[in-house]
Amino acid sequence: MEKLVSSWSKNKPLPESYIFPPETRPGNLIVPTCKTIPVIDLCNAEGRNRTDIVQQILKASQEYGFFQVVNHGISENLMNESMDVFNELFEMPDEDKVILYSEDPKKSCRLLTSSLNYDREKVHQWRDNLRHPCHPLQDCIKHWPQKPIRYREVVAALSIEAKKLGLRILELVSEGLGLESGYFGDQLSEALHLFVNHYPPCPDPSLTLGITKHCDPNLLTILHQGDVHGLQIFNNEEWIGVEPLPNAFVVNIGNQLQIISNNKLKSGEHRVVTNSRVARTTAAFFIAPSEDSIIEPAISLVGEASVYRAFEYKDFLLDYLSHMGNNEVVLGRFESQSLNNGTPVNALLIQRGSKFELSRLDHGPDYPSRLKGTLE
Repeated sequence: MEKLVSSWSKNKPLPESYIFPPETRPGNLIVPTCKTIPVIDLCNAEGRNRTDIVQQILKASQEYGFFQVVNHGISENLMNESMDVFNELFEMPDEDKVILYSEDPKKSCRLLTSSLNYDREKVHQWRDNLRHPCHPLQDCIKHWPQKPIRYREVVAALSIEAKKLGLRILELVSEGLGLESGYFGDQLSEALHLFVNHYPPCPDPSLTLGITKHCDPNLLTILHQGDVHGLQIFNNEEWIGVEPLPNAFVVNIGNQLQIISNNKLKSGEHRVVTNSRVARTTAAFFIAPSEDSIIEPAISLVGEASVYRAFEYKDFLLDYLSHMGNNEVVLGRFESQSLNNGTPVNALLIQRGSKFELSRLDHGPDYPSRLKGTLE
């Protein structure tokens, strides 16, 4: 288990392979703690406060790409139980963790360190990471860890509630954008993945990062960040710490929501810094489209120009991984002006054998509706 940071890092100096170049180091770890990142109370979101809550979410998603939610309907007991289970997992003996560790990208539930790009990244990130899908639950749960004993029971309950919360928030977002009810349902929010990140105490937090600067590639992220500081967002050319609040979830806009909104919402750039005192464990639920979903700006939000071309979500993921989450590069590759083959905006060429079928991407009952004819 020499690769897992939690297995070897205690009382050890920071290895050179974890030291970032000067320009990307966190440096001064004392940054403003942003108490002004909107904290949105979801109480009465289905009642008299709905219009106000919708506007709060829309404003936060435009200005920060981040907000926190309280009174969200997930019990304090479940939140505490789940964090206890996650911490217990990373405190297990190496002989138990080695069962979960895998470098096989095809394995759905795997424990790894740093990132999927461990073998080709120049510098490693100071974290261990357990990841697995959560939906459909009945198919996924049998691949989850068998230890800790309560892992499957507790995480199943939390994943169900996190998906419900995410769909509630997406419905409020669609209302704020003027989209029809249920716009983000079905394929656009079909997938649910859990990443449990563990950041052991670090010998020199000024030289390394738990996670490098990035935006999330999915639709929406629901984060249970516990009670230890570490999450920072990049806003107005400065890094700002996100204060852990009791029984709150941090919500951030993913790349796909920025694209579908035609840049009316923004995917917030963020990173994770470490500390030398205590371990930090977080749980992020990523709500994402199915891999073969067609992604495009909502037609009613396009106006005079569509910022992005249509594409399949799996193609975006491949680009995201190959460019190691470089947000500017990845989004740029899917902007509509990069189309140079005469394909109309809001259309996609899909290969069918030796031919290509032109699909017009209109959301609706026949989504995606097919244009007749093929292109040789």
